[in-house]
Amino acid sequence: MTNDTIGIDISKATLDVHRLSDGASAQFSNNKVDFSALQRWLKNHDIARIAYEPTGPYHRTFEVAMAPQFPLVKVNPLQARRFAQAQGVRAKTDQVDARMLAVMGQAFSLEPQASTSNKQRNLKELNVARQALIKDRTRALNRQKTLTLPILKRQAKARLTQLKTQLSLVDDAINELLMSAPDTASAFDIICSIPGLSKESAAALRIEMPELGTLKKK
Repeated sequence: MTNDTIGIDISKATLDVHRLSDGASAQFSNNKVDFSALQRWLKNHDIARIAYEPTGPYHRTFEVAMAPQFPLVKVNPLQARRFAQAQGVRAKTDQVDARMLAVMGQAFSLEPQASTSNKQRNLKELNVARQALIKDRTRALNRQKTLTLPILKRQAKARLTQLKTQLSLVDDAINELLMSAPDTASAFDIICSIPGLSKESAAALRIEMPELGTLKKK
């Protein structure tokens, strides 16, 4: 079928797939070996879009494998659920979710998104790690205030020193990636020029909103 729509429900172990043109369904393992099998299952169809919900770490390898060959559409999970409810669908299984994603993709003619570069994925992963380190540091600082035993105070101090070192290393890695190409370096410098924004805040904006500097006024 021309301009076929595919819905895929992604979990840790499996990919439940629904093809809208003929109602065919299939299940594949969520690993690199079965990504090839999925590609073969799709290759004789003119795919307009593959709709799926982001599922944390479980969809990343899927994106890397499929983005070069197929048009991917990442759907907001809340919007997908509300669409299913509007369709009168109350059951929630992986196969039903895959079918609803396909129906939603076609109903709204969802446009495929540009694939995320490896550098952007690495920046995102580093920023997630950075936020976790900051939370750990906050907890360690709060805990340090209530300690009375010398041994616990020494351990808390050592932990804070370790967190400071790890945070510095992550910041250096983020900065190196941001400055590794003219486009990201230029965007980073422009964001840094905004009064009141630190380099850390500018880096977070560039990572979480990579579209900055590329959108038109409309």
